Amino acid sequence: MLRESSALEGEPADITAIANPGHDSRVPHGPTLIAFAEAIVTGSQALEAARTAVVEAIGPAATVDAAGVASNFERMVRIAGSTGIELGDRLERGSADARAELGLTRPSAPTRH
Repeated sequence: MLRESSALEGEPADITAIANPGHDSRVPHGPTLIAFAEAIVTGSQALEAARTAVVEAIGPAATVDAAGVASNFERMVRIAGSTGIELGDRLERGSADARAELGLTRPSAPTRH
C-alpha cells in the first residue's frame, strides 16, 4: 500500500528502509515514523520519546493517524499469526516482489490434495 500510494504522489517509497536502519525510505519523516512503529510493536520504553518526536515532526492529528495505522497492522499480523491465516494465491503473487526485497522468505507450505 505504501509503495503504491507514494508512487501516486510522485515519490515512490523504498520499502527496504523498513529492514535497513538509516536507509532513506523517501517517506517524509520516515526514520521518525519507523522508530515510532517499532516502539509501538515492541512495547519499548522508548515509546514516549518516539511519540514526542512524531508529534514534533508531523503534528498531533497526524500522530493519531500514524498510531492507528501502526496499531491496525500489528493487530492484523497478530490475528493472522495466531489463527494460521495464509496469504492465499492472489496475495502470495501480489506481494512476492516486496517480500523478496525485504528478505521475507519462508518455507513453502505443504501442497494440499
